[in-house]
Amino acid sequence: MKLILAILSLLAFMTSGFGQNDATLGMGAMVGEVTSTVAHVQARLTKGDKLVDRDLAGAAGTITFSLTEKGIKSAPRTQSIQAIADTDFIARATFQNLKPGTEYNCEISHGETPKDRIGTEREVTFKTLPGAEGNVASKFVVVTGMNYAKFHGDDRIDKKQHLEENNTELPKPYEGPDKALGYPALETILKMKPDFFVGTGDNVYYDTPDNPRAEKIPDLRQKWHEQFIQPRFRDLFAAVPTYWMIDDHDYRIDDGDNSGDYDPTSQVARDLMLEQLPVAAMNDRDAKTYRTHRVNKDLQIWYTENRMYRSDNAMEDGPKKTIWGAEQKTWLKKTLLESDATFKILVSPTPMIGPDDLRKTDNHTNIGGFRHERDEFFGWLKENELDKHDRFFIVCGDRHWQYLSVDSTGIEEFSCGALIDANSRLGRKPGDPASTDPEGLIKQAYVQNPRSGGFLMVESTPNPNSGEEGTAAKLTFTWHDEKGVVLHTTEKKPRFPASKKIEFF
Repeated sequence: MKLILAILSLLAFMTSGFGQNDATLGMGAMVGEVTSTVAHVQARLTKGDKLVDRDLAGAAGTITFSLTEKGIKSAPRTQSIQAIADTDFIARATFQNLKPGTEYNCEISHGETPKDRIGTEREVTFKTLPGAEGNVASKFVVVTGMNYAKFHGDDRIDKKQHLEENNTELPKPYEGPDKALGYPALETILKMKPDFFVGTGDNVYYDTPDNPRAEKIPDLRQKWHEQFIQPRFRDLFAAVPTYWMIDDHDYRIDDGDNSGDYDPTSQVARDLMLEQLPVAAMNDRDAKTYRTHRVNKDLQIWYTENRMYRSDNAMEDGPKKTIWGAEQKTWLKKTLLESDATFKILVSPTPMIGPDDLRKTDNHTNIGGFRHERDEFFGWLKENELDKHDRFFIVCGDRHWQYLSVDSTGIEEFSCGALIDANSRLGRKPGDPASTDPEGLIKQAYVQNPRSGGFLMVESTPNPNSGEEGTAAKLTFTWHDEKGVVLHTTEKKPRFPASKKIEFF
């Protein structure tokens, strides 16, 4: 009898193959690009929840998303979406007509029919943005530089190249007993309960290690798999919605542009961003990767696209050289002028003030880079008085150290610094001959020393006594190390009534 049962079990396994109930949502789930009325929720169907040979294979099937308003008993809004190889077995549901400033819960399961489903396998919660009518506080965290290979240790990294590019020896990988959980800063961020998380780029590193560098689609996808399977990412993204940008390392190569006959091509790089990150509806190939969102009554945020529309880095700097491209630049100016938000924050994947390393030519700070566009934009801000009264600020990623820099025009830039210790470094200071500011024209209110991983928390607090003289809304910028220790903080308040509005013509 035992032999017969064993044979029957073997036959059942051989005929079923890798079935729905053998698959799992091994990378957790993620909510992205939440507005006052829209949210994208995504998950990837996988064969298990552990890396095998550095990767996590996908599995075909159906993923079902069931959305309910938190604390409200009602029938869920349900979407069932196929997870297929063409989309790396990622399914993304877009929920529309949501309520502003409202908490939602989404239960996620997989199976062809309700009978096949094994019950809720993943669950995410998020809150829609309050929007222009929401006179409430909001806080968010900004990060960059999530280098998996440097954190976990990879002997394929070129130590000499790292020294040349970062002016520092390659830091040792993380050695804590909790290493398998992933980056400690993610656990710290989760405890602080931000309303959302902003990844400014360098979310993965296609070119680290550099031998071999990821070039083809399977290898590019593998970078995202190993990153997001880490337990601390899964825990964070179950509770905190995300907004994503890309920079050089998760686009093509270090300081890369759209020139050069090598892989990944710029088209593949764009496709991978839209595939792996919930920045737009599934299969929306025409999605704009630059956008703006009104967070609450006081705050509006702009997320620029700095890789896809740029001129070649080697082009001579001047009026025709651009990072943003004509269409994005027109959009940026128009929407800045139209906004009546108390505070306006431009989140840029790369710095606009710095200072940065003199050797580079790929961003707005660099000599021979894209300074003409930067200077023209700063001049436009001043002409339209958007730079005045502590109401407009730049937050940037890319640089591996934290700082608050004040340009000679008075415009301020807040750098979030690298998320992990092993990817951090000391920065260039004003007056350094090896910097983009050898004359020391930039003033720094804060620069990180010693080096460490960490992040920037930004909190928008409303006017406690609306209309009462002497009170005002405020922005608080706080830099933390990866354990949450406060390294520096500064507050900004508008210096004239928020009701003043510049008309757009």
